[in-house]
Amino acid sequence: MALNLIKLCVGCDSPEELEESVSRRLDVRRRRGEPAEQFHTTRMIPRRIEELCDGGSLYWVMKGMVQCRQTLLEVRPFTDGEGVSRCHLILEPKIVLTEWQPRRPFQGWRYLTVEDAPPDRSVFEGEDDLPDHMRRELAELGLL
Repeated sequence: MALNLIKLCVGCDSPEELEESVSRRLDVRRRRGEPAEQFHTTRMIPRRIEELCDGGSLYWVMKGMVQCRQTLLEVRPFTDGEGVSRCHLILEPKIVLTEWQPRRPFQGWRYLTVEDAPPDRSVFEGEDDLPDHMRRELAELGLL
């Protein structure tokens, strides 16, 4: 059974910014001759790796709302140059928009069950025209 992770997205305020960041990083890796894979480095290593890699995703919280996710392909533990255990969360570079779901700030990552994860967003005509403040308010009211 799949299990997900949820994490605050630091440095990106929207899924579009995250897409641009991922694209830039992949381009840099290609130019350096490195494998063109997208990963996020984290200090804590998840213990439930098998469940996470069985169809799980990393859900990103931006501006207090879960707004998107990326499929989690692999959890790759390693030890950095200072001898500290860390891991790379290997992610599918494609950003999948989700229904907005409010989340309070937290540190690190948390497990997120399939039942608690927001569904993928189905975009209806004109829905993308909503300003962020209106989308946020509607999500908080449970209307989006």
